[in-house]
Amino acid sequence: MSSAGIAGARIAAGSSRPARVDDIARVGIWHHIAMPDITLPAAPPAPVQAVVIVNLGTPEAPTAPAVRRYLAEFLHGHRVVQLTRWLWCPLLHFVILPLRGPKAAAKYASIWMPEGSPLAVHTRRLAVAMQARLPQWRVVHAMRYGRPALQGVLDGLRAEGVRHAVVLPLYPQYSTTTTASIADVLAADQGALAVNMIDDYSADPRWLVAVADSIRLWREAHGSGEHLLFSFHGLPQRIADGGDPYPKRCEATASEIAAALGLGEDQWTLTYQSRFGREKWLLPSTDRMLDAMAERGLHQVDVVCPGFAVDCLETLEEVAMQFAEEFAEKGGELRYIPCLNESDAHADALVALAQRYADRRG
Repeated sequence: MSSAGIAGARIAAGSSRPARVDDIARVGIWHHIAMPDITLPAAPPAPVQAVVIVNLGTPEAPTAPAVRRYLAEFLHGHRVVQLTRWLWCPLLHFVILPLRGPKAAAKYASIWMPEGSPLAVHTRRLAVAMQARLPQWRVVHAMRYGRPALQGVLDGLRAEGVRHAVVLPLYPQYSTTTTASIADVLAADQGALAVNMIDDYSADPRWLVAVADSIRLWREAHGSGEHLLFSFHGLPQRIADGGDPYPKRCEATASEIAAALGLGEDQWTLTYQSRFGREKWLLPSTDRMLDAMAERGLHQVDVVCPGFAVDCLETLEEVAMQFAEEFAEKGGELRYIPCLNESDAHADALVALAQRYADRRG
């Protein structure tokens, strides 16, 4: 007799062995019999609370077409480039993208990981680490530019039945050029999802301790350089002059971390990197400061980038490779201290931050 026939015979004869679920499925009479001895586990309730960590974005591949697509979206942002569109768009599409696309693609290729762009990989891993600490919540990641797009992620959460979300931009220091662009998306969203956005965590004690500890542990393992450089992403000076609080937030962050490390004022310096275009940007610039340090005879400088939550093109290619090579040409050694990435301390700090903001919802 076939296995299906055996199962059917046992059911019909009232066999003392309870019918198994797979037996019943094979004979196709699951819904025709009563099975008081079989208890199916209850489906887990849909989460009503979510955390969305949002990073800037990244190309999907280290190729010129992929990089051009990403830069086209990114540099179209009104918060990113505040120029008249009729002037900016032709310049962007006919000059900047054709020239920068292949060059930027080569830079991305130099740091690309087997799993993808470092920014995407570390952001995704950070979301996984936070999810492990918040089993009753839904933790997802999104990108302001590129994929997964923030609006699509919000729509997906709404479809899952999530009613409230804490949105955490992975920009520790608030700026109108970055954090505010995420607020723009949230303001335009017409869904029923209630959202709390964390617009700045540059002074969060637990995050500051996590960064300071990461620097301390790195220096204990590799020895301390002669000087510690805090390199933050730059900003056009006119935006700071217009009231953007970003420079003051960076200064406060660097001062708090230096104090936690017990550094004197002559042992650390704050600089800004990633200038773009010809207008005046925040000073001092990282590359020129390194030139000055080399001229002063400093041979070993440690650099950390606490304006970046995870490693990316700006930290890995610009600082750890480009600036390090230029400093080496002048006889020095620039040693890069990695971002917090998906470390336990980082996940712990951001989870605690998200929980505090979730408690504030009204």
